[in-house]
Amino acid sequence: MQFISPEQVHSALAYPKFIDALSDSFASTYTMPARQVLALDEAEDNRDAFALLPAWDKNSIGLKCFAYMPDNEAPYDPLYAQVLLFDRKHGFPKALVDGISVTLLRTAGVSGLASRYLSRENSERMVLLGTGKLAPYLIRAHASVRKLKTIEVWGRNTDKAQAVVDEVQADVPDVELVVCKNLEASCREADIVVAATGSHDPLIHGEWLKPGAYVDCLGNHHADGRECDTETVTRSRVFVDTKANCFKEAGEILLPVEEGKFSLDEVAGELSDLCRGTVTGRENDEQVTFFKSVGCALGDLCGAATAFEESKGVELGG
Repeated sequence: MQFISPEQVHSALAYPKFIDALSDSFASTYTMPARQVLALDEAEDNRDAFALLPAWDKNSIGLKCFAYMPDNEAPYDPLYAQVLLFDRKHGFPKALVDGISVTLLRTAGVSGLASRYLSRENSERMVLLGTGKLAPYLIRAHASVRKLKTIEVWGRNTDKAQAVVDEVQADVPDVELVVCKNLEASCREADIVVAATGSHDPLIHGEWLKPGAYVDCLGNHHADGRECDTETVTRSRVFVDTKANCFKEAGEILLPVEEGKFSLDEVAGELSDLCRGTVTGRENDEQVTFFKSVGCALGDLCGAATAFEESKGVELGG
């Protein structure tokens, strides 16, 4: 059994090659049971949780486990994650893979993969909402699938937005990275709008979107929260990473349904449908498209398996 470190994961899961691997995984035959998120205390104010995300394909079985303790104080982190990787044919354990790095890289990778199908090929301007740990990965992923000229980074704290720009600019030398100072004005000009904020209240408004725009919301995981308003969804051809998870957790979809302005039947398909070619993504250059993801175990399995195959690994206890 091997241990795959964060450094090895980052080395193995480079874009756009890893996005190609994700595309192959979503197009393949796989099994992905519903994930389980278990509250660790019955108290009403409890926020501690432990989650299990299983998936398997013809080669490997993967189980991502993570402990979420949002009130942790230094030296402890709020989130710890690992991916256990087993051989599908014989069941022996192959690797223990760092789960934090896999999660960051597969989340941004899925965002870039969806853009391949849903953004216009000639997209040049992108606005990224969010300055958290995912922001640099999202910039690298999207810059690897579209020849973007400008990416604006928006955050409530402009110093943090500038820090993201400073961190990533050398990685995407052909892209002008700037801090977004007027979100509405930038969204009105954007070909691609990506939100990774976790906001419970809409930040993106459908009336801002120009014809042909593509919107990707991936930060919110709550049924009663959303990063975009109802008009964003009702104006769009809508796709999700997985219906099973989004139809339980994605307020961007569920709140318009509650309002009677959208139906789950109007979701055009899942990411696997796009990768298999069983549904059409963008139908024309004037259409507004929308993708909602809350994360799924197949991406973790692909990330862990790819890192295992491309890394020599270190024997546990060695």
